[in-house]
Amino acid sequence: MRQVLFQIPLDRPWNLGPFGEVPGFGFGLVLVLWVLIGIMIFISHGRDTDWKLDLSHELSSFAYWLVVAGMIVFGAPYIGGYLRENGSPNFRDGLPVFGYGLMLFIGFSSAVSLATFRAEREGLSSDLIWDLSIWLFIPGIVGARLYYLCQYYDRVFTGVPSSEWLMAAFNLSQGGIVLYGGLIGGALGYFAFCFVRHIRPLALADIIVPSVFVGIGFGRIGCFLNGCCYGAASSLPWAVQFPRDSATFASMVEKGLVDINAACTPPLHPTQIYSSIDGFIIAGITAWYFGHRRRNGEVLAVALLIYPVTRFCMELLRADEVGQLKTNLTTAQLVSIGLFVVNLIFMAYLSRRPAVREPIVLPPQNTKPLATSASRIVNI
Repeated sequence: MRQVLFQIPLDRPWNLGPFGEVPGFGFGLVLVLWVLIGIMIFISHGRDTDWKLDLSHELSSFAYWLVVAGMIVFGAPYIGGYLRENGSPNFRDGLPVFGYGLMLFIGFSSAVSLATFRAEREGLSSDLIWDLSIWLFIPGIVGARLYYLCQYYDRVFTGVPSSEWLMAAFNLSQGGIVLYGGLIGGALGYFAFCFVRHIRPLALADIIVPSVFVGIGFGRIGCFLNGCCYGAASSLPWAVQFPRDSATFASMVEKGLVDINAACTPPLHPTQIYSSIDGFIIAGITAWYFGHRRRNGEVLAVALLIYPVTRFCMELLRADEVGQLKTNLTTAQLVSIGLFVVNLIFMAYLSRRPAVREPIVLPPQNTKPLATSASRIVNI
């Protein structure tokens, strides 16, 4: 478990192990890479245009490139020096790369890339998926954070001065998002996107569902690195223990499950890894079923049939949640039950529809029936 995987020095050389220390920012390695990237982009653009370059466009592109180069040479070292003197502990030795955030980035990139590949095979533009990713990502993060703030209001704001509430609400460096909240927020963004772009939601959902679970798989690895979503005590050979400086240890001390003077937590179920494997397996199943679907929405139905069941069972192995509504069921279990029931109704609806896969993009609304056009020809 490592919340901070490594730190990138902004005002000092980088230690590359056997290669020794090399300058990073400033006149160093990052600038060299940026120059090489600029040269490659310029050559590629020149070949695409047969070297018939638009001077105004090239000057604007060079100006942008020059601004970034200036930030590499002068801006980054200045910011690094300032953070060393005034920053929080995580930022004094460089720009921290949080394991949780890195896994979210890898998961998001992998999910979008796979969805793009699948969309292109269905005759859609890759730009459509990249546009959709923004409509999913931003509402998803907002929904996930709002869900967390509602569920753990006391944990986030207790002891925090009112002047710092806004900062506490947006502080995601230590985790603090809930998957179901992200799915709800992402769903709202998704339906809004389909409405604006005149797309059949069920048809597009079948394309992106496997990618969603790829993202979940990587995201749960981030949970393991962060130490959240931990499991109950276990005597299995693969049980894990979290050290004193981990979020898991602090949470268990707060709940009275671990003595504050202990060296680490007791052996626990690695439920984060279980959930990650579960996400990748569902991604594989839905990707396979995608080629066998008979009607739009069936891939989504398969995912909503499996995931609520596995998530409900996963909650039985977790120790970071308590029962809600005077039951032993956690919030995630209650949502899973509701989602499972809704999906049964959805599957019954699908079974009554013709076994035909309708086009993903809706026809233009101003298209007039052929008979009307023909009748006008006859009248003429």
